[in-house]
Amino acid sequence: MVEITMPQLSDTMTEGTLVKWLKKEGQKVKAGEIIAEVETDKATMEMEAFEGGTLAQIVIPEGQKVPVGGLLAVLATGKEDPAQIKKQPSGSPAPKPTEKKSEAPAAQPASPALTTMEEASNSEVHDLANNQHGATHEDISTAPQKGEAASGDRLRVSPLARRTATDKGVDVSQLQGSGPSGRIIQRDVLAAAESGAAKGPTTSSAPVVGEKQTTPLTKMRSAIATALQRSKQLVPHFYVTVDVDMEEVVRLRERMNKQLEAEKIKLSVGDFVTRAVAATLAKHPGLNSHFNGEKAEITRFGDVNLGMAVALPEGLIVPVLRGAQRMGLKEIRQKSVDLVDRARAQKLKREELSGATFTISNLGMFGVKEFNAIINPPEVGILAVSAAEKRAVVRGDQIVSRSTMSLTLSADHRAVDGAAAAEFMRTLKGLLEDPAMMLA
Repeated sequence: MVEITMPQLSDTMTEGTLVKWLKKEGQKVKAGEIIAEVETDKATMEMEAFEGGTLAQIVIPEGQKVPVGGLLAVLATGKEDPAQIKKQPSGSPAPKPTEKKSEAPAAQPASPALTTMEEASNSEVHDLANNQHGATHEDISTAPQKGEAASGDRLRVSPLARRTATDKGVDVSQLQGSGPSGRIIQRDVLAAAESGAAKGPTTSSAPVVGEKQTTPLTKMRSAIATALQRSKQLVPHFYVTVDVDMEEVVRLRERMNKQLEAEKIKLSVGDFVTRAVAATLAKHPGLNSHFNGEKAEITRFGDVNLGMAVALPEGLIVPVLRGAQRMGLKEIRQKSVDLVDRARAQKLKREELSGATFTISNLGMFGVKEFNAIINPPEVGILAVSAAEKRAVVRGDQIVSRSTMSLTLSADHRAVDGAAAAEFMRTLKGLLEDPAMMLA
């Protein structure tokens, strides 16, 4: 008999919500098979069984919160009778750390959420947020909340749908659910928001004049606040800014997008920045590193794993584009879109939320001219990307209009010196001003 307990799926996770059981009592389970979906303070993740057997008893129903290490279910192994196991009391404590259990190992510390999201145009972000198909992470029912139907059948709304409804100002009590057993899922809320129907109050709306509005922090927002405060307090940041002439990138992007029209791929300026950063980090591994103060060591990485921030209704997460130095522009675009798509659908895997070696933070889509980003420890650098805009610049003895972008590197002075940061930025600037060099 093996007790399945709530795993710690992120470094800041203290409890999780059992969103959905993918196996029923009495069903066979293989080692490594996904058996449930768990909502953490960062995202909804899959939980796998690390031992095979029969799911004898489900202790925790869908929708309930459980602390890390709390008992979720019991797995019958060997010749044990699942029916007999189910008759036994299920309130026994979880196995001690030294005992074998089917709990997933703790994930490597995931990069804390940033204050921006991966570059995409407003229309691209809108499309990504509104093209989720199927009832992903939605097949659970919850009790009615204030303002919902209080009589008749209980209103059944998934947590993701409820959060989306709050963010978009949709009254879920006016919706007809399309999920299993009539449950209201995210696509129902998004459809209502798109049509302008079922409008309701939203916590993001402005308070009435003369009144105030207090909103409690979500688990994700609390994790963001804690991580960024710790970084700003403990990491000695310094900043290096360069202005980059983006005229050649703009022209090359236009030509490549015409060639890629048949494949329905549209490169963004951010894809060129990502490609240039990956190539630059390969030449300057000192920035593609982790700093460990406790062990007094710096670890340099041969692979460039770039973190990208993605906005969710309740906060931001940072999925990781792994092995970016081996990718061309087309692959960067496709994999970036896929990561953003699955992040918004809460379908990212645990390993896709950890292991970043450097992060790109982009506010270009908001027209921001320049900003400083906060480092995601244990990374030693983060690049703040601003808008590519027409500016008056001097070329020779004339003032001309050129598409220009400001890039700011935030570096950890414990691991990176000023000269090394300046060399990194010089290489990056050179690649973006002569983009053919990074395609070679």
